Amino acid sequence: MTEMTPVPNSTTDTATAPKAVPALPDAQTVTDVKHYTDRLFSFRCTRPASMRFRSGEFVMIGLMGDPHPETGKVKPLLRAYSIASPSWDEELEFYSIKVQDGPLTSKLQHINVGDEIILRPKPVGTLVHDALLPGKRIWFFATGTGFAPFASLLREPQTYEDYDEVIITHTCREAGELTYGRDLIEALKTDELLNEVIGEGFWKKIKYYPTTTREESPKMGRITDLMKSGEAFEDLGVPPLNPASDRAMICGNMAFNLELKDMFEEYGLVEGANSNPQHYVVEKAFLD
Repeated sequence: MTEMTPVPNSTTDTATAPKAVPALPDAQTVTDVKHYTDRLFSFRCTRPASMRFRSGEFVMIGLMGDPHPETGKVKPLLRAYSIASPSWDEELEFYSIKVQDGPLTSKLQHINVGDEIILRPKPVGTLVHDALLPGKRIWFFATGTGFAPFASLLREPQTYEDYDEVIITHTCREAGELTYGRDLIEALKTDELLNEVIGEGFWKKIKYYPTTTREESPKMGRITDLMKSGEAFEDLGVPPLNPASDRAMICGNMAFNLELKDMFEEYGLVEGANSNPQHYVVEKAFLD
């Protein structure tokens, strides 16, 4: 996002004219922006030609901050964002919360097509297939913008090659906050490229389980409570998690992550990592 440099009115103004503002470091250009609620939006940007990543990883993105009141120096404001687009996509997609007084998102929410963002092309993360042992069923547990890495994995062919069933749970406060995930999953049914690459009707492996905690919706309640009561498993038509068949990924707020981890340990699941594949992995949703 660059500023316009005023053109000097005459040759006498040249010495005092502002210098051109340099392009952002590691700059990428915004190609699309969509707002879902007053708290949520998504955007797409160009992808560095040399950038490689595994579906489910995250990168550091941001904008330049305000000038320091004393020194005038400007530093980049960077935050970790999960990449919502799959590894094969020619562009990068991100799903973000809006925090009105947030150092970064108070600015980021106002980006438009053609603006530039900073993107450090060094992806990392644990929500990747390599961190899990083979299994029959994969669970994706998300709250809020924690859906982002699963938006990537739901469009990743390996997800359907490795598992017979794909269950995605998404818990939000209000129904409108489910729009991004619901629309993405619905779009899979008519995605000609994915149906051709993965196989016609691949999306039939998906079981989508959205819930809300404040606003009325078809399914109310926290996913952890619905699992503890057995209601979630009954609704989905599957047995409780079992280390012999189930694998899971978690991306949500810290309290949600910790509660699910405790539940998984009770089920007998072991936490994994890139260097030690096991039954489940967890990553926090950085801005949720």
